[in-house]
Amino acid sequence: MLAGAGTAALVGCDRARHPSQARAVTIPDPLLVKVDDGLGLLRGADRRTFPRSLATADGRAIYATAPEGADTALWRVDTATGGTSTQVKLPGRWVPQAVSTNGMVALTSNEVSVGRPEGRDVTPVLIADATGVRRRLELRGNFVPETFTADLAGLFVLEWLPATAPDRYRVRVVDLATGTPGPLHTRAKAPVPPGAEEEMRGDGRQAVLSPDRTTLYTLYTHQPEHQHTRDLVSGRPGNVHAFVHTLHLSERWAYCVDLPHPFGAAAAIGHAMTISPDGGRLFVADVTSGTVAEIDTEELRVRRTDTQPRGVGTAHAAADSDRLFIGAGTVVRTMDLTLPGRAADWRVREPVSGLVLSRDGRRLYVGQNDGVSWHDPGTGTELGRVAVPRLVGVHGLAGHA
Repeated sequence: MLAGAGTAALVGCDRARHPSQARAVTIPDPLLVKVDDGLGLLRGADRRTFPRSLATADGRAIYATAPEGADTALWRVDTATGGTSTQVKLPGRWVPQAVSTNGMVALTSNEVSVGRPEGRDVTPVLIADATGVRRRLELRGNFVPETFTADLAGLFVLEWLPATAPDRYRVRVVDLATGTPGPLHTRAKAPVPPGAEEEMRGDGRQAVLSPDRTTLYTLYTHQPEHQHTRDLVSGRPGNVHAFVHTLHLSERWAYCVDLPHPFGAAAAIGHAMTISPDGGRLFVADVTSGTVAEIDTEELRVRRTDTQPRGVGTAHAAADSDRLFIGAGTVVRTMDLTLPGRAADWRVREPVSGLVLSRDGRRLYVGQNDGVSWHDPGTGTELGRVAVPRLVGVHGLAGHA
């Protein structure tokens, strides 16, 4: 994902691009970034990009693909060392859509794109890892893989409806042994009754995985006349504009945490979500209204809301145990989580396109136009900057040895 050429080429990276730059800048922490066609890895002074790739949730590996004649090559990149696995050939053309921490990859054909897919009544899905193909599925309907179950026996998918002209979707789980899609469970661990599965029409703005990798939180906005499973089961009316869809990856249940007004009233890009390092608090920010919500992830309820000065632009967020960082436009706001109401702003050169904290909390990485800068989180002082052509955003920290 990046701009400067490393001082030495990394072994086995012939399919990764190595741009050149007159003076390589050393970045303090290995960083994963998003570029317009895949992922980039910044390690020290080395810069590598991987089109058609996915990173594991812990940032320790990238699984990359490339056309190999009529087939597809798949290989693993260790982000701590830069080492690559032997390439394996997958029959046909495939694009990675989901990857587990231990390297199970779900791939779909090129016709399945990010966002709303084209109409189709059958979806081929290939399950593979660095050793080769594990299973091929032919799912009757229009599906996009989202993530694996914790035991790797199932694959959570978005099923788009109607299949040939999709305008809404629901979350289901595919049994990988049988290839059969089915409903999730309720939070009480009971199967969702027929006709009570939630169907969503709005924008899935952002997904955040809990630090223990057991729960996936997805922020949805603009849900006209949406009804949760609990409303459909009880017969109560529902009409929410934003909520956090909570998906337990081992127990296979889902639950939605409604966000109060004005969440969801403005554009989806003005919303951002992040989670505390211990996983106990989930923060959702709407910079358009200046509203910040704190969700208790144990009780799955909004604990409190706070009002901040309004902002403009695409929102991004990051947090540690004591601070919440919200970026939009050229402003980064630091909120003190130990003293509610205490906050400070500082500016960066260009519009923010991502925020990531270093593991020791001493550097805040900020994505900007074709570059990543890092700052003192307390003062906002820029400590360094590296060029990253075609940058889309900052993905997260890479794994460490």
